[in-house]
Amino acid sequence: MFRFAAPRPSRRPSLTPMIDVVFLLLVFFMLAARFGQDVGLSLAPGGGVGTEYQGAPRLVEFDDLGLWLNGTEIDRDALAVAVLDLMPSEDAVVVLRPRDGARVQDLTQVTEFLQGAGVRNLIVLEPQ
Repeated sequence: MFRFAAPRPSRRPSLTPMIDVVFLLLVFFMLAARFGQDVGLSLAPGGGVGTEYQGAPRLVEFDDLGLWLNGTEIDRDALAVAVLDLMPSEDAVVVLRPRDGARVQDLTQVTEFLQGAGVRNLIVLEPQ
């Protein structure tokens, strides 16, 4: 007759690898998550009824190095006063144009600054 070996007791699966994976996923999602609130710009869509451009030119160019109003370099604090002086009415348009080297962050800062100064209608052109 055949003699079989005594049955081995069944081993329980180890939970250590599963715990390692769970902690790795936890660390990954903690590092990948964005904490805090997202900040957005309040922008109204264009495309309304076009009106004729009135008043003096109001072209604000910017890049990571500075600001220019109608081709003349200007300080950030003086920009708001100079732009408001050129506007014939409260709802006049100011044109923003990024220069080479401008980042999205620069556009955001200029837009927030001008909106804080009271400029409501902004047009953003493509960089040249």
